[in-house]
Amino acid sequence: MPIATHFFIAYAYPILFGWVVMEQLGVPVPSIPLLLMAGTLSATHRLHAEAALLVVVAACALGDSIWWMLGRRFGGRVLQLLCRFSMEANTCVSKTENYFGRHGASTLLFAKFVPGLSTVAPPIAGQTGMGYLRFLGYDMAGSFVWAGTYLYAGRFFGDAIKRDPTLLHLMNHSAMGLVALIILAFPIYRWIKQRRFLANVRKLRLDAHELKKMIDESSQGGSHPPYIVDLRHPLDYMPDPRVLPGAVRMGPSELARHASRIPLDRDVILYCTCPSEETSAKVALSLHKLGIYRVRPLRGGFDGWKNAGYPLEDYVDANTTGDSR
Repeated sequence: MPIATHFFIAYAYPILFGWVVMEQLGVPVPSIPLLLMAGTLSATHRLHAEAALLVVVAACALGDSIWWMLGRRFGGRVLQLLCRFSMEANTCVSKTENYFGRHGASTLLFAKFVPGLSTVAPPIAGQTGMGYLRFLGYDMAGSFVWAGTYLYAGRFFGDAIKRDPTLLHLMNHSAMGLVALIILAFPIYRWIKQRRFLANVRKLRLDAHELKKMIDESSQGGSHPPYIVDLRHPLDYMPDPRVLPGAVRMGPSELARHASRIPLDRDVILYCTCPSEETSAKVALSLHKLGIYRVRPLRGGFDGWKNAGYPLEDYVDANTTGDSR
């Protein structure tokens, strides 16, 4: 038996616990390959699937509880931190906020099955004021289903290959190598995908001072005013409900449905709260595909405009019609 496999068997439970805690805290180290491997090895009675399941659920509870407490105490600032340091977290924050809006605490039952949501769901639960015991109950139930699915899938695979000594021998000698390859390939793939996306974003976005200049010129009659769309989720309004001058509040999916209402003779400016403007950029790229080309995300989003000291105003509900002003 290879040294790496022997080492994993000897310290399987501490390795599983530490690895899953790291993943839940946002480190891009996928746990699924280890869960499958642990389940497979349990078929040879070198590990106990039930013990591994309890260890993984405990690790999820620890990591998720830390994020819940941070979300409860610091709110949107924690989500901004995730957006800044975690690849694709911007999109996952938006998805999770929408899931919580539709399903509430039940979101925690399936969050771990959706890439990225596992990390951002706990702080959003804390931000929304969900009680800790309620959060922990739903979170542990979801963790139990998630971990059990992959551990027992591995166990099923292990039971199957036990009937073929050749496959069992191959598994013993190549399992750790395959796990290492998957673990290394996963973050590299996400990094390449993120870099390509950000390259497209840089071609589209504009700075806060550029938008301020456009607004000032339009107020002097020099050009049409830009059509500004606030893409923030209702949870993001909690720290500061104000909007940019004349902005219309509209969610990304709603904007896509009402694309025909967007004026084609004016610049369309999109902003959200993500430091890398990922939500705005994705919507902008989608609108480009629909033939709306004068659309750009705002660099720095809402906070970039606010930190620059430019004016904000109270939102007027009448603007939610989405019609051209």
